[in-house]
Amino acid sequence: MKSFYVIAFALVVFSNCNPKETPPPAPLLPIPAANQLAWHQMELNAFVHFTTNTFTGKEWGYGDESPTIFNPTNYDADQWVLTFKEAGFKGVILTCKHHDGFCLWPSKYTEHSVKNSVWKEGKGDVVRDVMRACKKYELKFGVYLSPWDRNHADYGTAPYVDYYRNQLNELFTTYGPVFEMWFDGANGGDGYYGGKREKRSIQGSTYYDWSTTLNLVRELEPEILFFSDAGPGVRWVGNERGVAGETNWNTITPDTLYAGKGGIEQLLNTGAENGTHWIPAEVDVSIRKGWFYHAEEDTLVKTPQQLFDIYLTSVGRGSTLLLNIPPDRRGRVHEKDSASLMGFRALVDSTFKNNVALNKSVQISSIRGKDKRYSGANLVDGNPETYWTTDDEITSGTIEIDLGKSQQLNFIELQEYIQLGQRVKGFTVEARVNNAWQQIAAGTTIGYKRILKLNGVNADAVRVSITDSKACPVIAEVGVY
Repeated sequence: MKSFYVIAFALVVFSNCNPKETPPPAPLLPIPAANQLAWHQMELNAFVHFTTNTFTGKEWGYGDESPTIFNPTNYDADQWVLTFKEAGFKGVILTCKHHDGFCLWPSKYTEHSVKNSVWKEGKGDVVRDVMRACKKYELKFGVYLSPWDRNHADYGTAPYVDYYRNQLNELFTTYGPVFEMWFDGANGGDGYYGGKREKRSIQGSTYYDWSTTLNLVRELEPEILFFSDAGPGVRWVGNERGVAGETNWNTITPDTLYAGKGGIEQLLNTGAENGTHWIPAEVDVSIRKGWFYHAEEDTLVKTPQQLFDIYLTSVGRGSTLLLNIPPDRRGRVHEKDSASLMGFRALVDSTFKNNVALNKSVQISSIRGKDKRYSGANLVDGNPETYWTTDDEITSGTIEIDLGKSQQLNFIELQEYIQLGQRVKGFTVEARVNNAWQQIAAGTTIGYKRILKLNGVNADAVRVSITDSKACPVIAEVGVY
C-alpha cells in the first residue's frame, strides 16, 4: 500500500510539471553570500570619523592627546543618523577607535577613552548612542576599530594583539547587531606608545593573526562583513577619491593580500576577472578634504554635483559608496555638510525618478529555451528578481527597447542578476535617432549596477548589445532616464 501512494504521488508531481520549462543557468562561481548581496543592495553608507582629532585639528592623532580634550558642546547622535537617513543612506560605520587609540566607549581595557573626558563627566558613550540611533531610524550599524594604536604601550608585541581582541569582544558583546567591521592598512610607525616616543614596525601579514581574530568576531556576529584591503567580505577600492574602476570585477584572489600591503591599488580598483572569491569593492571618500572635522574646511565641502559625480563612479560602477561625514566640535553634522547631502539626495531622486523604459516593448535576440520565464519583459518590469537570459552556449545578445516616442535621454542603468555570478565582459549602447542607430556609450563590466551617461541624446529607442560574456548573460534590469 505504501508503494502505491509513492507511485501515485510521483505521477501527480510529473503531471503538474511543464515539460517546456527550462532550468535556469548554473551559477558562475564565485557568487555573493547572502550578507554580501544585502550589502550591494544598500548602495550608500555613512562613515563617521570623530575623536580627539576633532578637537586638536589633526588627521592622525599621535596618541599623547589628553582624554579631557574630547568635549563636544551640543552633541546629538540622533541628528547625525537622521541626517544620513534623509540623505538616503542605509548604514553607518563609526570610528570607535582611530590610530590615536582613543576609544569612544568606556572600555575597561584602557584609560584612553571617553570615561576620562570631561564630556558628560565621563559617563558618555558615543558607540552606544550611535547604535541606538541606528536602531531608531532603521539604519544598519557598523564599527571601525583601528589595528594600529599609537597610544598603547604594548603595540608591536604579542600582548597588544590580546588587547585588540579583548576590545573587539567588548564591542561585539555590548553593542550590536553589527553589519560590517572596518579596519584599514595603516599599521605601524611613530607614536606615543605609553610614553615611549618611538617608531614601531610590525609584519602586517602575520602580526595580527587575522584568521584567528576574525573567527573570534564571527563567533559573536556570524553574519558580519569584514572590510580591509583583502576583505574577506569587502575590499578597498584602491583610492580615496571615490572612483571605482570602469572595469570592476567583484571577484579577486586574496591569497597574497593583507591589510596594508602596498602596490596593489590597481588590482583592488578593478578586481580580477578570474578571481577565486567574491570580494566586492567599497568606495570610501570624505565629503571634506580631511576625514575629521576642521573648521577651515567649511568652504571645501563637496557640492551636491560633486557628490552625484562620485555616486556615478561608485554605485554607478557596481560598488557601494561609503561617504565620510565628520561631526564638528559641537558633536553635530555641520550645516554645510547637511545642505550638500540634501542637495545630493534631491539630484539622485530627480535624475532617476522617471524610468522611461519601464514596461515598454522589448525585443531580444534570443530567449533561453524559448521559455517566457526568461523573456525580455523581465528587463523592464522594475523587479530585480526577474531576468532575461540565453541558452548556455550563447554569450552575446541584443536588447532593443522601444520608448514609444523621441525624448531626451540622460542615463542608462543596467543590472546583472549577480546571484548567478558576474558575467558580462563587454557591451555597447545605441540610440535610435531619426530611424538610424548610433552608438552613444560602451562599457566592460556591469555587476550589481552600472550607470552610463547618455548626454541628452534625443531618441525613441535604445539597444544594448552584450558583446562578450564569461557565460550566458543574465540581465535583471535596464532603466533609461
